[in-house]
Parts: sequence; C-alpha cells; structure tokens
Amino acid sequence: MFKTVLPLSAILSLRFFGLFLVLPILSTYALGMEGSTPLLVGVIVGGYALTQAIFQVPFGTMSDKIGRKPTLLIGLVIFLVGSIICAVSGDIYMLMIGRFLQGAGAIGAVIPAMISDLVPEEKRGHAMALMGGTIAISFALAMAIGPVIGAYFGVQSLFWITGLLSIAAMLILFTKVPTPPKIHHIYHSSTTTADILKDPNLLSMIVTNGMQKGLMTVAFVIIPILLIQPEYGFLWDKKELWHAYLPAMFMGLVAMGPAAVFGEKHNKPREIFLLSIVLFIVAFTLMGFATKGWEFILGVVSFFIAFNMMEPLVQSMISKFAKVHQKGAALGIANSFAYFMTFIGGTLAGIALQYSNRETLAIGLIVVTTLWLLWTFKMQNPHRYSHLYLPMDDVDQEKLSGLEHEHIAEWYINETENVAVVKYRKSLIEEEAIKAKIVKG
Repeated sequence: MFKTVLPLSAILSLRFFGLFLVLPILSTYALGMEGSTPLLVGVIVGGYALTQAIFQVPFGTMSDKIGRKPTLLIGLVIFLVGSIICAVSGDIYMLMIGRFLQGAGAIGAVIPAMISDLVPEEKRGHAMALMGGTIAISFALAMAIGPVIGAYFGVQSLFWITGLLSIAAMLILFTKVPTPPKIHHIYHSSTTTADILKDPNLLSMIVTNGMQKGLMTVAFVIIPILLIQPEYGFLWDKKELWHAYLPAMFMGLVAMGPAAVFGEKHNKPREIFLLSIVLFIVAFTLMGFATKGWEFILGVVSFFIAFNMMEPLVQSMISKFAKVHQKGAALGIANSFAYFMTFIGGTLAGIALQYSNRETLAIGLIVVTTLWLLWTFKMQNPHRYSHLYLPMDDVDQEKLSGLEHEHIAEWYINETENVAVVKYRKSLIEEEAIKAKIVKG
C-alpha cells in the first residue's frame, strides 16, 4: 500500500506545500501592492480555493473519461502557469489572476479517486490517513520555511519555488505512480447526493472539513497583518514572523502523531475533533484579544495544533462513513465545500479587517466555532468492518442480490476481477453465516 500511496501523496503534498509556502506572509505582501485593500487581500489569500471548488467536479469527470494520469498532468500544468503569473505579477489584479489559475488545476479529488482505484477498500481508511498526514506535514514545514525565504529573498521567490515543485510532481507522476486498472463494479444499492447529505455522520464530516479549511484562510489573513501593521500594536518585522510560526509548526507536528493514532488505531476521531475545535476557540480568543506578543503566539500555536490534529483524520473519516459506491461523490462534495469555505474564510477576514476590528472578528469566530462544537457532538465514531472476498463462480447471484442483514453494511461485485465483496461487522456476524446465505449449493 505504501509504495502506491506515497507517490500520490507526494504529488498532492508538493502542490499543497507550494500553496502553503506563501500563506504565512501573502497577506502583508499583497497589502503592499498597488490598488490593494484588505478585502482584495482576503480574496487573494483564499482565491485559489474558489476555482478549486468550481473545477473539482469537471476534473473528476475528466479523470473518469480520459484517465487519472492525463488529468493530473493537466492540473499540474495549469498550477505551474498560475505560479509563474504570481511570481511576475506587478499589481494586485495580476496576482489575483495567478492565484485563481493556481486553484483551477483542481486535482484534489482526482488523487483520492486514484487511491481508491489502487488500494483495496478495507485499507483505504489508512491510505487516506497517510495522505492527510503528508499534507499536514507539508503544511507545518511550509509555515516554518515560507516566512524565512520570503523575508530574505522576496515573496516572488516562493512562487518560483512553487513552480519548480509542480515540475517535480510531474516527474513523480510518470516515474513512480502506476497506471490504475479500470474496474467495473455492481453495487448493492445506488446513492444520490441527497442520500449523502442525509447521513448525519457524513454531513458532520463535510461541515468539519469545510470549517477547518475556512478557518485556515482566516488565520493566514489575520496573523501576519495583526503582527506587522502598526495599528495593532505588535510592530513585528516580516523577518520576525518565523518566531510565531516555528513553535507553532513544531507543536503541530508533535500533536499530529498521537491524534492520528488515537483517532485511527483506537477509533476515537470524534474526541479528537471536539478537542481540536476547543483549541480553535482558544486560538481565536487569544489572537483577537492578546495585548502581548507571547499571548498572540500562544494563540497561533493553539491554531496549528488544532489544524494538524484534524488533518490526518478528515479524509479518512469521510472514506469510512461513506459506502463504497458513495466514496467518490462524498469526497467530491466534501472537497468542493472545503474549497468554497477556504475562499469565504479569506474574503470575510478581509472584509472584517477593512470595515471592523480584530476584536469583533474574534467574537464572530468564537461564536461560529462554538456552534460547530455543538454540531460535532452529534457525530458518532465509525464502526469497524471486515471484508469477505468470494469468487463469483462460487456465489449464487440471486441470493447475493437479496442479501440484507443488520450487521452487513453493503456488498458489491468487482466484475473486472470476478469477485464478490461483502462488508460486515465481524464482531456481530460470523463469516460462515454470510457464506451460508450466498454460496451456491
């Protein structure tokens, strides 16, 4: 599994690393450009996410028709072009166009789909957690490296680095990633978008994914502006931003491991999500009302810990709660909503700084995150399932079509490999009892 998932995770992580690299100082850089306002700065910080949301479904559909690899290549080329435009931009509007193009290469849902093609269903939760973990690591490293490189070599250098990373991702795509098989399935039921949204656990995870990403852009609009702009009283220099980001990055990485183990191995993701949301509330309280630098840094640390604790688990939990034939649609909806919220978060933060003050913004964020906390209490931890694989030559298809049991979650037929797969709760029903229901004879 690792040889399959790691190259794909590397491609996605390199892309996200490039996007994250500029986030710690992008808002102050954009604020100094000709024609800039706090509102436009917010749009630029979250702008890539708007085009991500728009192009998620078209790229997913394209990958089904022309293949995953060609679609990934197209997305990476668009991302490269957007990065170059950002690097050479001379005004706020050209920078905005570049950021929109960076997001238009919307491969965020194609890679999970490719993992689903290559990894057996019972291992996909771990595969998605591995993918989320690599993204969280890239996020943390970018937070430490980006401010230093940007302060000494200019923000333009970060966009050139981002372009080089996209080229590296293309090389990995064609040297390390296998071509996925085209597998045709017959599922035991069908699903509409409404069915996904009616599932309370899936809906909770979609909301969680969106809130986490939306708060990320809020943070990266306000952190550098509040620390650097003189009206907020901290009076930091751009070269000092790493003093806030480095301890936050370190603590975020430290917290990520235990959170992933507790959430995945001990099957307690709900508890991790609740703790993370409480830390988000603490973070925005401190950032909104801090009067001393160390208080503000403590808020930044709390934010990074909360974000990194969630990141390895979000995609995994969506994959676990969704039925096998729902996974692509559920991940597509979740990612589209997350990107939309990323754009909304940056835009609203820009509006708040332009027309209000940081205290009012903090109160608004505290109210929203508290409501999110109450919502998440409804979420349940996923059941643990086992999988039974049977050759179709041994299966009575009529009996399989009528297979219904309270402890059997679903079944499907992999026609390409001529195998029937039954997903069931091993602690509540025996494998032999399932075989007795569907095996010929």
